[in-house]
Amino acid sequence: MAANKKQNASQASLHKVIMVGSGGVGKSALTLQFMYDEFVEDYEPTKADSYRKKVVLDGEDAQIDILDTAGQEDYAAIRDNYFRSGEGFLCVFSITDSSSFDETQEFREQILRVKAVDSTTAGTIPFLLVGNKSDLESNRQVSQADAQALAEKMGVQYVETSAKTRNNVDKVFYDLLRMIEQEKVKQDKKPVTDEKSSTGCKCNIL
Repeated sequence: MAANKKQNASQASLHKVIMVGSGGVGKSALTLQFMYDEFVEDYEPTKADSYRKKVVLDGEDAQIDILDTAGQEDYAAIRDNYFRSGEGFLCVFSITDSSSFDETQEFREQILRVKAVDSTTAGTIPFLLVGNKSDLESNRQVSQADAQALAEKMGVQYVETSAKTRNNVDKVFYDLLRMIEQEKVKQDKKPVTDEKSSTGCKCNIL
């Protein structure tokens, strides 16, 4: 029994999530709300912070590794390393800040560049566009229609969240985890399919 438990623990999938977005949009607040069920206001990280949490994803044990990147331009030089290591991305803007919304396109382009993916295969990168601070509706600068239109242009899902009220916080993380898991399954199947087709060819030749 003990051996089985150890085996199950070792088999728990590890999924690497990168939080991207401008400074002050609530990336850290979303991360801390998801990790610890608490809302931290005015959190200003000076560097990237990493978190790890065990979760149950569709009945299976899994681990999520979250890298909360700092939004400051001073750290742009090391973003490539973050993006390269990430398996999925939550691109966050604030619905109360139109400039943070505009900058999401640049983050998307940077990720695709680092991953060496063009527009035709961009869908292979698990990516969610997140409009945070939905509790501040009266201060909204970015309409849902505009955000949805951009998401459709990018070919990604759009979700609005509130780190303060916890609205859709779990949803965006678990939705992204499912996307990462699905992409890993696809990638794992590719060599098996190639091997089968290759074997099939040899059999036909023989």
